[in-house]
Amino acid sequence: MTRLTKFLWPIALSMALAACGAKAPPAAAVAEAPASTVADMAPPVGQAPAIVTGLPDFSGLVAAYGSAVVNVTTVAQSEINDGGAPGLSPNDPLYDFFRRFGFGPPHGQPPPLARGEGSGFLISADGYILTNAHVVDRAREVTVRMTDRREYSAKVVGVDVRTDVAVLKINADKLPVVRIGSPAALKAGQWVVAIGSPFGFDNSVTAGIISATARSLPGDAYTPFIQTDVAVNPGNSGGPLFNLQGEVVGINSQIYSRTGGYQGVSFAIPIDVAMHVRSQLVSTGRVERGRIGVTIQDVNQALADSFRLPRPYGALVSQVEDGGPADKAGLKAGDVILTVDGRAVERSGELPAIIAGIKPGAEATLEIWRDKAKRKFRIKVGELEDDPEIASRQPAGNSDTGKLGLAVRPLSGDERQQLHTVGRLVVEQSGGPAAEAGVEPGDVLLAVNGAPVTSVGEFRNSVTKAGDTVALLIQRAGAQIYIPVKVGS
Repeated sequence: MTRLTKFLWPIALSMALAACGAKAPPAAAVAEAPASTVADMAPPVGQAPAIVTGLPDFSGLVAAYGSAVVNVTTVAQSEINDGGAPGLSPNDPLYDFFRRFGFGPPHGQPPPLARGEGSGFLISADGYILTNAHVVDRAREVTVRMTDRREYSAKVVGVDVRTDVAVLKINADKLPVVRIGSPAALKAGQWVVAIGSPFGFDNSVTAGIISATARSLPGDAYTPFIQTDVAVNPGNSGGPLFNLQGEVVGINSQIYSRTGGYQGVSFAIPIDVAMHVRSQLVSTGRVERGRIGVTIQDVNQALADSFRLPRPYGALVSQVEDGGPADKAGLKAGDVILTVDGRAVERSGELPAIIAGIKPGAEATLEIWRDKAKRKFRIKVGELEDDPEIASRQPAGNSDTGKLGLAVRPLSGDERQQLHTVGRLVVEQSGGPAAEAGVEPGDVLLAVNGAPVTSVGEFRNSVTKAGDTVALLIQRAGAQIYIPVKVGS
């Protein structure tokens, strides 16, 4: 079955390697070839010269930046629950059936640990690393190994599931770093190079060309992927994609495959998207995205003819959310969005990423096709909230403050509505001083020492700056209460 694969790879691996080749003809045989044979091979008189000549040598690029590419290994909790079958909830009718017949660990024992492996690359000399979110998903331990075999325990600064980007941090300095390029300059047919750890083989180099840009993939509406034919495999996840100038233009993320292995179609996250996510995760611990509240679809030739468009392009609005930003701005079903702040929308799949990149609360100008003419609308962009599933996938164990013994995560919009709270953080785990003081899982965190906190980053910074006693304002069962937590010296 054909499928898109985010290729995190288990460390345990057995394989057999085989090599084959054909012998080249003796040099003498080539030298003795008749002159007529050589003449026959020459291009006809008047034929245009070749546009492409020779092949690039990537050795200088690898020597300059290969040391900034790292191997990332993880230890995570298996998704087998309480001795039941893999992937089944304890509420599933088949759960007890599988448990009785020996699937999973004995009842009551914790699930086994799962080990995984991927790649990453250093973007700052003080230890910030970019990789894929799925590489460190639910990881309890993350280890980074350099090309010189030095190893560091890494902290997950933040993850963004929607773009599959994660930021790690190791405690080191004067580290080798990559250079960041511009994906906007990429063209189909240009050479690119990937460096990563396929199947655990550190610092493996593969090369190919750009197949296409701004690809939209099912389930990844907020990333305009770079498509390449570079050989990437399990373990390449999170590794860099370089142009010939030695600049990183993307993060290798997915492959399109019928078998689960490389088949000539791979996808990378544009580096500008990843760096935008990185700056927000480092500063606030969460990513803000814009939304306008419309359902859209592609415009084909028949629809273009129906709406009297010159050609098929733009994003056709099929539904407008009641009371949403688009509704307030006057958009309606049947409008075709052609540009956003002057940026052309060729296909509907491009629109979500464009809108998501606009800061919530900012105004944008949309050029719309309506009644056989172009019109312009000003719209105040709203904020795209994480749904409960995405919010719950944040790595709680790495969003904590060891000083208090708390693990927290962002609340989704739906969760905030259900809890009737303005708070944005919820306690997932409580231990140490916080648990002793009475902080419980499910408590909503509102402020630290009187200062409101709206993100994991703000919470972490506030606690770090606090003294021996930290006053937490929490909401529990509709009531607010301050809980003093004594940390000690």
